[in-house]
Amino acid sequence: MKKVHLVVIDPQVDFCDPAGALYVNGADKDMERLAAMIKRLKDKIDDIHVTLDSHHFVDVAHPIMWRDSKGNNPAPFTIISKNDVVSGVWTPAMPSLTTKMIAYLDALETSGRYPLCIWPPHCLIGSNGASVYPVLFDSLVEWEKEFAMVDYVTKGSNIYTEHYSAVLAEVPDAEDASTQINTGLINTLMEADIIAIAGEAGSHCVANTVRDIANNFNDDSYIQKLVILTDAISPVTGFEKNQDDFIAEMTKRGMQLSTTTEFLK
Repeated sequence: MKKVHLVVIDPQVDFCDPAGALYVNGADKDMERLAAMIKRLKDKIDDIHVTLDSHHFVDVAHPIMWRDSKGNNPAPFTIISKNDVVSGVWTPAMPSLTTKMIAYLDALETSGRYPLCIWPPHCLIGSNGASVYPVLFDSLVEWEKEFAMVDYVTKGSNIYTEHYSAVLAEVPDAEDASTQINTGLINTLMEADIIAIAGEAGSHCVANTVRDIANNFNDDSYIQKLVILTDAISPVTGFEKNQDDFIAEMTKRGMQLSTTTEFLK
């Protein structure tokens, strides 16, 4: 019998509730469909991994970290480049961080994945917005009644680096193990025969998590285990192409596609 794992990326109130701090359009319906699938397949899912974005209010990608020459913080969705900091368009709110932030932006731009985007403060540690969206949480509790345990994986508490992926921060900190490759998660997933993936947002955290899972498998053939549930992910508005590009890239590498109603039917 095949061993089935489910990975749910950041299914949190701030992303999934229309009143959330960083609502992803359609995420509430994604979670309703995913919850129904978990209830349908609860005796066929061997393990569930749920990643949780977990930020402090002070964060490299939150407005409070930056200011312009007039002392104004950047608006959400502002893009800040290394050149912006070098030229003084934006500077760290704490000037002592300038050298560190220039080095960070240099490393971020060298990676080529994403520029620094300023987001509304979201998924603040301890807040309601950081909790699992209720309809999905209820289905997870129902699954746990079979004497199973959801594997909750937190990410994002290091204030000096973005952490879209649940596997690896955008710029790992050598002094902070939480920003480095999550080998425990990778090794666990390698034991599965099928790995279904859902969550938010398909343009960012889902995309980076899946890429990093695939890149850290010790054999590319494992990528064929990955199955994106296409009706249980949505992109951040304005970043739809990121999700489309991710799906095209990963299906070319062997990733499979399904839906919550068709998976394991």
